[in-house]
Amino acid sequence: MTDLIAEIGWNHMGDMSIAEKMIAEASNSGAKYAKFQTWSVKRLKSGEWDNDGRRQIYEKAELSIDDHKLLINLCKKYKINFLSSCFSLEDALLLKQLNQTKIKIPSFEVRNTKLIEFCFDNFEHVFISTGTANSEDLDNLKAIIKNHSVTVMHCVSSYPCNEENANLPRIQALSKLFKDVGYSDHIGGIDASIASLEFNPSYIEKHFTIDNNLPGRDNKFAILPEELKRLTS
Repeated sequence: MTDLIAEIGWNHMGDMSIAEKMIAEASNSGAKYAKFQTWSVKRLKSGEWDNDGRRQIYEKAELSIDDHKLLINLCKKYKINFLSSCFSLEDALLLKQLNQTKIKIPSFEVRNTKLIEFCFDNFEHVFISTGTANSEDLDNLKAIIKNHSVTVMHCVSSYPCNEENANLPRIQALSKLFKDVGYSDHIGGIDASIASLEFNPSYIEKHFTIDNNLPGRDNKFAILPEELKRLTS
C-alpha cells in the first residue's frame, strides 16, 4: 500500500487560517501526513535568495514555536499526521522538543551526516529525500542507516520538474539499496505519481494547495484536493 504525504510546506505563507484549511482538505482527501517545513531565517546565509525574493518569502512563511504547536494540534483535530522537514540540527531539536516522532530530511541535507545521525537517534522514523545525492552519497547513507527506521525518497530537485526528468526507474534502483523507498514528486499534476505505482513506492509526496492562485511559487504547481483524492482512491 502506498501512503500519501500532502506537502503543504510554505504554501500557507504564514497565514494559519489558510494552513488549517489545507490540513482539513488534505485529511478529507485521504492523505496520511500533512507536511510542513521548519527553518529559521536568522540561520540563512547570504545567497541568490537575497536577490530573487525568496528571503522575503522565507521571512513571511517561517513558523514560530506557537505556529508549530497550533499546526500539530490542528492535525490532531482533523485526524491526519503532522510531519515537517528540518534544515539544521536546531530545527530537528525543536521538533523533538515538540514530541514529534517522525521527521523529514530534505534533499539538500542528504550529506549532513550530523543531522541525519541526530534524527536517527531521536526520532522513531526518518524520511530522507535524495534529489541531490550521487552514488557516493547513497553508499554513505546506506552505511549509517543500519537498523534505523527510514524511508528513502526518490526525488528530482527541480521546482517544478519536467516530466522527461522524472526518472521513475530510480525508485527500483533505490529499492536494491534500501528496504523502504518512496517518491517525492515535483511534477505538475498526478500522472507521474500514478506511473510511479508500477515501482511500488511506500509513500508518495506531492505539493498540495487549496488554490493555485494563492501567493507563493509552490502554490502554482501544487495539486488540488480533487487530484489528491484521485491518488488515494
